[in-house]
Amino acid sequence: MPSSPHVFYGLSAVRALSVVALLLAFASSIVAMVSDIRAVNRSQHEPPSSDGACGYIGGSTVPNQPAGVFWAVVNRLFIIFQLVFLLLSEISWPMAFFDRFFPVLGSQFGLGPLGIFQGLIGATILSHHVDKFTLVSAFFLFSVGCLNITLGLVFRELAKSKRSIRAWREGGNDSTLPMHSGDISTPKFRPSLFGGKPADASDRGDRSSGFGFGSQGEKQAGLKGFVITKPGEAVPQHAPRPASLGSSFYSVVEPKTTGPEYTSTFRSNPTAI
Repeated sequence: MPSSPHVFYGLSAVRALSVVALLLAFASSIVAMVSDIRAVNRSQHEPPSSDGACGYIGGSTVPNQPAGVFWAVVNRLFIIFQLVFLLLSEISWPMAFFDRFFPVLGSQFGLGPLGIFQGLIGATILSHHVDKFTLVSAFFLFSVGCLNITLGLVFRELAKSKRSIRAWREGGNDSTLPMHSGDISTPKFRPSLFGGKPADASDRGDRSSGFGFGSQGEKQAGLKGFVITKPGEAVPQHAPRPASLGSSFYSVVEPKTTGPEYTSTFRSNPTAI
């Protein structure tokens, strides 16, 4: 069922904020990784500090321990990869890939898993001493993650379908019954059984009126390029044509096909109801 406009616009606004937060966190992670590498290179040409209380290389988030630089870079690369993965999930491309290989970010799940991932990444970045740009981006990502978790609890698995633009456009036409765009409340004519003439004289000049199944209808169909053929036999060719179907059934006389109009004659059993 199509969602209300307020729900659609609200979820779409949160989706836009989520995309902006992911882009900011992606950019800040690259900036922080470059800053850490420069700080490590700078520390190689400086004398070691006598102050052993600092567990990080000066001006970076790299721990001052064996293989600290390696794990710091790997951590940033993992964060960048996760941000790209979440960004593709937010723009719903390719959704078939997520539905098959990572369904928690697919169309069958709500916004709760997405918010959890955003909160974890934001908390991981905020757990280190970073610059102001990275600090603001991570805090913004963590806040949007908490908002997505709340929306996931409210709307559950219907959140992504309610904010989908395609589902919103097709929601109004979602009906199992045939639709009619014209005015059917007051029909203009009532076609007769064979002639198809209008019910009143005011509609005789209306070219949109029907011509029925008679000669006029056949003539108009021929002018439009349609070919009228005789309907096929209802009884198979190998089966004999029954003269009567029994005492409790109607007996049918073969229609006359001498003219363009088809007529049928029925004879009922006196005891038939």
